[in-house]
Amino acid sequence: MIKLRRAVKEDCKRLLELVQELATYEKAPHEVTVSLEHFTESGFGTNPVWWAYVATNTATAEEEIIVGLALYYIRFSTWKGQSLYLEDLIVTEEMRGKGIGKLLFEVMIEECQVKGFKRMCWQVLDWNEPAINFYKKYNASFDGEWMNGVIDF
Repeated sequence: MIKLRRAVKEDCKRLLELVQELATYEKAPHEVTVSLEHFTESGFGTNPVWWAYVATNTATAEEEIIVGLALYYIRFSTWKGQSLYLEDLIVTEEMRGKGIGKLLFEVMIEECQVKGFKRMCWQVLDWNEPAINFYKKYNASFDGEWMNGVIDF
């Protein structure tokens, strides 16, 4: 049975495992360099900068396994105002195709509506056809004009 709930501090170790699984799927496992301590502090410290929902598979009353994650933060546009930026939408490989991504994505849409955001943004790799097709079901638009800029320190 799948349940959605807000992430709690105690979930962070498992959340990072899912992030690592995503990085491996995206052919960049070595790119995950955040420490568990920094990740946890950033989400549950004095000034959190990210929030998340998790999908759990409750095999038994005593055992709850996190099988999906939607992690987001608030982004500000001088043109549009505040937007929800969906940093990661992850469902474990063995649980894909069971509607969990849909549940998580729709809770993000709800979060936007509750907070009064007019936009939700995210990135998807151009070769990730399953993800692109998933987002197209929501009439998402993709912008081929803008390039991502990054400086690593």
